[in-house]
Amino acid sequence: MLTYGTVLDSLADPTRRDVLDLVRRKPSSVQEIADQLPISRPAVSQHLKILKDAGVVTSHPVGTRRVYTVTTDGFEVLRQWLDVMWRDALSAFAAFADNQPNESGANQ
Repeated sequence: MLTYGTVLDSLADPTRRDVLDLVRRKPSSVQEIADQLPISRPAVSQHLKILKDAGVVTSHPVGTRRVYTVTTDGFEVLRQWLDVMWRDALSAFAAFADNQPNESGANQ
């Protein structure tokens, strides 16, 4: 099951963000990604597994290789969490502002 924590954890690593940026710009194989970054193919594969488990990339076979692309599943889970968090923060701020004295000294 995808959670916002899994997505955030997957994006916490700068190398994984670099991998995601490459895949975002162009669907790529492990070799194509490794050619662009200073890491080995096995390291790219490990990063892609974490990103795939977090629902931010997916893969499909093309000939004898797998090509990775961005998917929105994990980002949708993260967006829903951020929407709730933002709504709650705005509600808390509105409640705080409503309880502040106005210019005459009375609460609003």
